[in-house]
Amino acid sequence: MSILVEVTMGHVLTTEEQLIWEKWISERDSDAGNLLVKKYMPLVSYHVQRVAVGLPKNVSRDDIHSLGLVGLYDAIEKFDPARDLKFDTYASFRIRGAIIDGLRKEDWLSRGTREKAKRIEATIGMLEQKHMRNITAKDVAKELNMSEEEVQTTMNEQFFSSILSIDEHPHDSDDKDGQPFAIKDHKAEIPEEKIVKDELIKEMAEMISHLNEKEQLVLSLFYHEELTLTEIGQVMDLSTSRISQIHSKAIFKLRQSLSKMI
Repeated sequence: MSILVEVTMGHVLTTEEQLIWEKWISERDSDAGNLLVKKYMPLVSYHVQRVAVGLPKNVSRDDIHSLGLVGLYDAIEKFDPARDLKFDTYASFRIRGAIIDGLRKEDWLSRGTREKAKRIEATIGMLEQKHMRNITAKDVAKELNMSEEEVQTTMNEQFFSSILSIDEHPHDSDDKDGQPFAIKDHKAEIPEEKIVKDELIKEMAEMISHLNEKEQLVLSLFYHEELTLTEIGQVMDLSTSRISQIHSKAIFKLRQSLSKMI
């Protein structure tokens, strides 16, 4: 199989691009390596945008971008064209893994945000007992004299922080053969796990069905179609900041429902 087919798995490269890959793979030519970094830089920007959605404003995009670049460099260095895997797919694992690993090593959620999240959680519990219903961000905002957006943002940041602590195994594990992740046999499902998974999917689908139309559409475009917030804004003819607000509100609602299941 030619390098052209092996590297792209069906995506036809130009002759120039093919020559660049061949020079890099066969000679480790530094100029070819630099050109590959430039070619796949949009992948880094894409994953930075997606990961940054749940992070506080104090986390530098430049820092996240630097972590993503480390992942791209690693992908270009270790990619094996003999494997039945597109480079874009392989690089995406590496880039996102490098970003997640880097964020895990830093306590990016400030003490102030953690304390604020605890106050909000305590207030939610108090209001639920008082009113015997699901509490909205607006309820909490009124009680704590905060803006609704601040309540949503704080709790979503705390939620994503918790997810980071359990999300994925570090990508830089033993990697002697260049493979960045273990391949799980998804066909061999454990019955107990399947029951729990099916029930969770059913519950999540039910939760999402109670969101309004715009919230459902934003979640679908972001998590299913994998568009960025900017792209979603273009699709829905809304500003990126407005899409971010809709996304935050939807995640806050789902987080509240999910917390009752755990």
